[in-house]
Amino acid sequence: MSAPSDSAWVLNRAKALGFDLCGIVRPEKFPEFEKFAEWLDRGYAGEMAYLHDPRRADPSQLMPGLRTVIVCALNYNTAQPCSTEAAAHGPESLPPRGWISRYAWGADYHEVMWEKLNALVAGLKERFAQPFTVRACADTGPIAERVFAKHAGLGWLGKNTLLLNEDFGSWLFLGVIITSLELPPSLEPSESPPPDLCGNCRQCLDACPTGALVDAYVMDARKCISYLTIELRGSMPEQLREQVGWQVYGCDICQDVCPYNRKAPITSVAEFQPRRLNSSTSLLEPSLEWLAGLSEREFREAFRKSAVKRTKWAGMVRNACIAFGNTTAAMSGPLRERIENLLKRLEQSGISTIAESAQWALGRIQEKPE
Repeated sequence: MSAPSDSAWVLNRAKALGFDLCGIVRPEKFPEFEKFAEWLDRGYAGEMAYLHDPRRADPSQLMPGLRTVIVCALNYNTAQPCSTEAAAHGPESLPPRGWISRYAWGADYHEVMWEKLNALVAGLKERFAQPFTVRACADTGPIAERVFAKHAGLGWLGKNTLLLNEDFGSWLFLGVIITSLELPPSLEPSESPPPDLCGNCRQCLDACPTGALVDAYVMDARKCISYLTIELRGSMPEQLREQVGWQVYGCDICQDVCPYNRKAPITSVAEFQPRRLNSSTSLLEPSLEWLAGLSEREFREAFRKSAVKRTKWAGMVRNACIAFGNTTAAMSGPLRERIENLLKRLEQSGISTIAESAQWALGRIQEKPE
């Protein structure tokens, strides 16, 4: 087994590479894994079949001879207003705008994390001469990163189900390195993970528009706006559309209202700043007219190096239509005519999710007086 100085070297190297937090933990069957099967049995995973991979609940299956999990966290909080503060500029504004989740404003976080994780892997190979297996995962493997992060000492799992750190809040990307190297854990055997500091607060539960947080620490992903706008490939349930509001990719609301995020530091990573596609278009509050009018080729070009590409073109156009239908400001004149014509064109789409979403939005807009 390696010495404690080796673990200290890993933590220091991670910090030098730009990670804000790092911890080391043994791959055990933590209590959180016991609850995962019940969560799946309730159907809360929706259409996310990949969550049924048995490796998520049994770390021993992740890698032959796995002995150590290194968890790294990277702050992505930027100085721009949160979605709850900016809402007055979205559905209340003209021309109508949409909201893309904060984590997707900049470069694809997978790429940013991979670069740093792979640099840490290279450092491990330089420091340790003995043969060992190692793999870096940036939200890409069948790994419950939050659980390992908690038991590595990085924070606690909040009532909104996200990892919360007392200093950084929940604006954290998590990446892991799994390896057959045996490194001493960050926490001593006598130490426990950080305590749950959520207390009696339930702001995240009360603020969720769709009621996806069915109980403290329990999310029904089928109702989550992030799931509805990103993971769901079919039509969005009509009873949830109005609550989705102006969200076109993901949702930040349960994080926006969290007290621990109010004092979270601002990231120094330039890649996470809101990306400008041209002089008039940014991923911060983009125009719904632009989003809904994108061709499939234009979508691929605009979001080629962005996490937004996960929703795919048809999903984004569907989401933009739903957001149009939720626009509360009364449109008139050329703007209204332009948007109605755009929705009428999309209503004729051969893709059913686009066609029926456009039809729904058109009906909502036409109910409003000019």
